Amino acid sequence: MKILLAEDDAKMAEYLSAGLTENGHSVDHVTDGRDALSYCLYNDSDLAILDRMMPGMDGLSVLKALRAAKKDLPVLFLTAMGQVDDRVEGLAAGGDDYLVKPFHFSELLARIGVITRRGQAGSATTTLKVHDLTLDLMARTATRQGALIELHAKEFAMLEILMRNAGRVVTRTMLLERVWNFNFEPNTTVVETHMSRLRAKIDRPFDLALIHTIRNTGYSLHGPR
Repeated sequence: MKILLAEDDAKMAEYLSAGLTENGHSVDHVTDGRDALSYCLYNDSDLAILDRMMPGMDGLSVLKALRAAKKDLPVLFLTAMGQVDDRVEGLAAGGDDYLVKPFHFSELLARIGVITRRGQAGSATTTLKVHDLTLDLMARTATRQGALIELHAKEFAMLEILMRNAGRVVTRTMLLERVWNFNFEPNTTVVETHMSRLRAKIDRPFDLALIHTIRNTGYSLHGPR
């Protein structure tokens, strides 16, 4: 799942991003409410996690602007504003859930799961398909030509990013930021190592390679052209 995290507390954002990516989610992080609104309006995400108190624009105003723009992106408030009136206000404005800090991370994951299942009955994308490769975001499974492919959490996250950007170049930096939450790690080979393992599962057993290296840039996933 691709998640937009709007949280201006650096330690909290680091904790959340690490935990979510470890559980197979792709996380983009912003610290300003205006950036959160712009991101949600012009990028595809499966869920936005919003703090209520942020610089630039508060989380409630972000949500109201999204709903006014007819954007039905699921929104979960994660905030220290925990009075009954605060929760009612957030839900009445169109929030899908409201979790008060401090919280247990397992509860956050459970609530994300509920929102995801709820969205399955609506119009949210739950399956990605490129050529003969299918990624089920709900069941968290990958299949190619009907054969089930076992993926670890990081491999699943990488493949989801590649398939969401099918036909476009996904840079090494994008993968480091979204899968490992690294902002600048020029000497690490973690992307190359995991990509090699992913290719061994996605491409090597089949006649046609779908993952292509773009020299000095990154990777692109696409079918025959």
